[in-house]
Amino acid sequence: MYIKKILLAIVFIGLAIAAYFAYYVYNTMMNANTAFNNDTAYIYIATNSTYEDVKQQLEPLLKDINTFDALAKQKKYNTNLKAGKFAITKGMNNNDIINSIRSKNLPITLSFNNQDSMEKLAGRISIQIEADSMSLLNAMKDSAFLSNYQFNKATALGMYLPNSYEFFWNTSAEQFRDRMLKEYNRFWTPSRNEKAQAIGLKREEVVALASIVYEESKQASEQPRIAGVYMNRIRIGMPLQADPTLKFAAYQLPEYKDTVIKRVLNIHKDIVSPYNTYKNLGLPPGLIAMPDISAIDAVLNFEKHQYLYFAADANRFGFHKFAKTLSQHNVNAREYQRYLSSQGINK
Repeated sequence: MYIKKILLAIVFIGLAIAAYFAYYVYNTMMNANTAFNNDTAYIYIATNSTYEDVKQQLEPLLKDINTFDALAKQKKYNTNLKAGKFAITKGMNNNDIINSIRSKNLPITLSFNNQDSMEKLAGRISIQIEADSMSLLNAMKDSAFLSNYQFNKATALGMYLPNSYEFFWNTSAEQFRDRMLKEYNRFWTPSRNEKAQAIGLKREEVVALASIVYEESKQASEQPRIAGVYMNRIRIGMPLQADPTLKFAAYQLPEYKDTVIKRVLNIHKDIVSPYNTYKNLGLPPGLIAMPDISAIDAVLNFEKHQYLYFAADANRFGFHKFAKTLSQHNVNAREYQRYLSSQGINK
């Protein structure tokens, strides 16, 4: 009888322990453990993060960091971290949270517009992915990379086509650069390459001219006509005489640092620079800004016409008046100059 009581006691104790263990497991694994009100919270785990770094990010988001910690160690997540952007949904339990941050790295939409320098592009990208601006700049300016793919410092910016792309947040600087090279090569389809060859320009020359066209006009409907003017000038051996190239040349000089040129003057035409298309025949050594894809296609599909000149239209902001003769152009140009003067724009 005594032995029977001992056995029963052992059974009850075992059941109690099993029940407690089951409750603990359920509480640790299955109970909702989120403490935020939004539908979703995101954490960003850097490449060299420690488990303690992850816990610090999670703690404000969870009701009980200790139960998470216990399960994370049991599932060995603490020794197998993954970098990236991860989502935690309201009402998730610890098991779901661990599964999410272990294997469900979310892509991001990375975008950039028309940056006018590698430095500005690197800064724009660095706020969207893990790589910092200095590592991006070093990767983009890497001389071995540029030489290997037939770029140089003057043409390198042309490899980056303004658009939106899908990346993982933990993308490295080199991965970003290499992906942009793939996008650049994908953009240059056989059709575009054939068109460039047909008009006698290399890829980098098309982009250089497109950068001038884009700086002249943001109106996609007008860009093919402007491109046609420049192609006419190239055809007859006339200097491009593109005002945006004078601005670019000026901005390379110390005296124009942190200034904005609103009106191109004769003094700018005397700047000694390979980008001064008033003094130098042909295209400049490289692009002066990152052009839109529309401007690149405008060059490849330039409008065939007889125009050799254009001037900004004082009555239609953003558009231009085109002329076949210098005398007509001078009339259009004087009209716009009078408009600038009336607005007090003198430099």
